[in-house]
Amino acid sequence: MVCMLLTVVLLAACSSPQEGSTQATQQPKKELTFLFNFASQTVDPSLDYTPLRAGVVETLVKLDENVKIQPWLATQWSSKDGQNWEFQIRDGVTFQNGKKLTAETVKQSLERSIELNPGVKQVLRINSMEASGQTLHVVTEESFPQFPSELVHPNTAILDTEAADPDKKPIGTGPFQVESFTAGTSLKLARYDGYWSGAAKLDRAVFAFNEDANARLSAILSGDADIVYRPPVESMDKMKQDSQLKLDSVVSMRTHELIFNTKKPLFQNANLRKAFDALVNREELKDAIMGGQATIAQGPFLPDFPFVPEYPTRKTGAEEALKWFKEAGYQVDNGKVTQNGKPLTLKLVTYASRAEFPIFSQALQSQAQQLGITLQIEQVENYEDYLMTDTTWDLGMYSPLIAPRGDASYFLNVSFLPDGTLNFGKINDELLNKLIYQLDQTVDTAKRDELISQALTRIHEQTYYSYLVHPNTLVVYKDRVKNWVTSKSEYYMLTNQLDVEAK
Repeated sequence: MVCMLLTVVLLAACSSPQEGSTQATQQPKKELTFLFNFASQTVDPSLDYTPLRAGVVETLVKLDENVKIQPWLATQWSSKDGQNWEFQIRDGVTFQNGKKLTAETVKQSLERSIELNPGVKQVLRINSMEASGQTLHVVTEESFPQFPSELVHPNTAILDTEAADPDKKPIGTGPFQVESFTAGTSLKLARYDGYWSGAAKLDRAVFAFNEDANARLSAILSGDADIVYRPPVESMDKMKQDSQLKLDSVVSMRTHELIFNTKKPLFQNANLRKAFDALVNREELKDAIMGGQATIAQGPFLPDFPFVPEYPTRKTGAEEALKWFKEAGYQVDNGKVTQNGKPLTLKLVTYASRAEFPIFSQALQSQAQQLGITLQIEQVENYEDYLMTDTTWDLGMYSPLIAPRGDASYFLNVSFLPDGTLNFGKINDELLNKLIYQLDQTVDTAKRDELISQALTRIHEQTYYSYLVHPNTLVVYKDRVKNWVTSKSEYYMLTNQLDVEAK
């Protein structure tokens, strides 16, 4: 359906002008179609990442190629105590309706995001804000030395709060303005000529959605798309053989993980969590399912971060898993696991927009079946809401951006504190909570690294998650596309530098 829609969009955009037009004197329009793997139901930037990815809105600070924060809508910031902050808002910036960007419009936008999105309220922890000209004063609830890095979050992007219909047509400061939005299908964009950093090279763009990896591949092979995010890894050879295609494979800041629902009494047992962690065949996931486009995970972070501890050598396989099942109090007879004489039946949930997850779930199901354990796989919609609100699931698959700010505090806060917006496993560990609270108050980098290392060691010891692989980000695009950058952050996609050779 999406491919058909894209074809209609492209044909309409390229249709011949009526007689009497000035076609001969006009330059061909530069247009591009980008196809993403997650569908958006809203383009309100306080609730969805797509407006930032599509170049409609911008944040106060952004990440560079080395995942370090850099000025964006804020040119500089400072604080003497980590609690009272002063931000200088970039002068000479206008929203796409011509309205001037000021500290007051930034304040109003942040207040709106905090009101609409509990996750933003949780990570920013703002007590008060005052605006004067281009200067924004922010007071956090307590000393918060990493506060500026949290303003990278896409849901803190700045929009004109007085503009109508932000759910479908947000007004931001980016290089592209919204023409129209169809939920779950596409976002149509046009260049904003008044963009403060130089008008975009593209005239128009379509940011489209399709959760079917094979359909995304078909779209670029047929010419219905110019850039496709996360094509199927099993088709890499086919894409490499096409001289008109380019393929990027970049180590991402994501970690595929297996979640345990610790609200369930059985998964409150750390030894049972260790049993399933040992049962996972990471080599099969990396090589057979992901075509080698991943790195086996020892923990949530890639090993090159300075705060990652030295993890002990992991022992895996059926024999190791059976040992932990015994430690957890389950009966093991002839390689089969039972509880009070009955086999285990558990619910494993997953989702389709990560093409490898349903396949991996089946692989884990097969491995568990060899031990007499039945995993009932359920593929669900609105996955994050489901994990938070449904009480019937036992295990789940997920793939968070582990270090979206270049610092571990965000990940630890949202994934492990009791009220964390990504704490799907319902974890509540007093020692871990204490370490995270202490981290949030610590300024010294070396001390922060040590606290993070202690927290990661605690997470490993308790096996609150089973960390599987760090996936590569795959992007395939036409050779006519210029200045495309596949970033680790997955935030900045349609930029003012993105270009195409005119057809």
